[in-house]
Amino acid sequence: MAPSMYSKDEKVLCFHHEILYDAKILDVRHKDANDKKSPFEYQVHYKGWKNTWDDWVLEDRLRKHTEDNRELANNLRREAEASIRQKTTKASAKKRATSDRSSVRDSEERGNSVPGRGTKRARDNDIEKEESFNMRPSVRIVMPDNLKSLLVDDWEQVTKNQCVVSLPARNPVRQILQDWYEEEQPKRTSSAADQDVLEEVVAGLQEYFDKCLDKILLYRHERAQYRGLRKKFEAATGELANKGPIDVYGAEHLIRLFSTMPELIAQTNMDMQATNRLREEISKLSMWLSKHSEKYFTTQYLTAENTH
Repeated sequence: MAPSMYSKDEKVLCFHHEILYDAKILDVRHKDANDKKSPFEYQVHYKGWKNTWDDWVLEDRLRKHTEDNRELANNLRREAEASIRQKTTKASAKKRATSDRSSVRDSEERGNSVPGRGTKRARDNDIEKEESFNMRPSVRIVMPDNLKSLLVDDWEQVTKNQCVVSLPARNPVRQILQDWYEEEQPKRTSSAADQDVLEEVVAGLQEYFDKCLDKILLYRHERAQYRGLRKKFEAATGELANKGPIDVYGAEHLIRLFSTMPELIAQTNMDMQATNRLREEISKLSMWLSKHSEKYFTTQYLTAENTH
């Protein structure tokens, strides 16, 4: 059994639901006292919380108290607060809309003779579908403000100015993910599991990007450019032969994937633990990309008709 990653009295960050809290390890033990090969578990005290909240947690709930993880914790808290405000606003709007609909319900039912349309049963079915969707786990990826601004700027360039990003990108998605991996991997040498997670996330994002690009990440004016590139991907010769989107598209399209990941993750069958870990890893990548935005984002756009 590998030695414990954390020690008694160590200051750490600990997940409680989707938020990372400051904590201190009070004690360390094997989960099964009679089996020295069983996983370690840690008794933690959350800073500022009463002792009644002290809890025994497994290693996957803990994170080292590093500057990067501290920044992640702050971002997760801000995202959670924003989510609560958004849900409160939506709930108030829904309540008002429900009140408005109820005032005209009788006239709708009398005036609508088409079966299943506007009837109480149809409305109940719609409500059940909506509630079922809302019950899915909420997944919020941390998106730093400068990436949000770049996302908006990119949208305006493509949809309003009818331009496209100049391709191939100087630093394509494959290179960006490799650079992040090489910088992040040395931080995880103390845990083989953390290294495995990092490798799986990089491989998964590459596959997601390749499969999602032409389906959900492109605007209408970019499709002709993509069709031209796809012919080069499928060609037997040429510099792009046997390559794919991750070898050509760059950071502008990668953050579009980040913005759609919450919906994509919600459609999977991953359990909450796996969902939270994927969310954490993508948030770390997003924060890293934010710090290196000047290197990876291009300012060169072309008018759509000038692409080949």
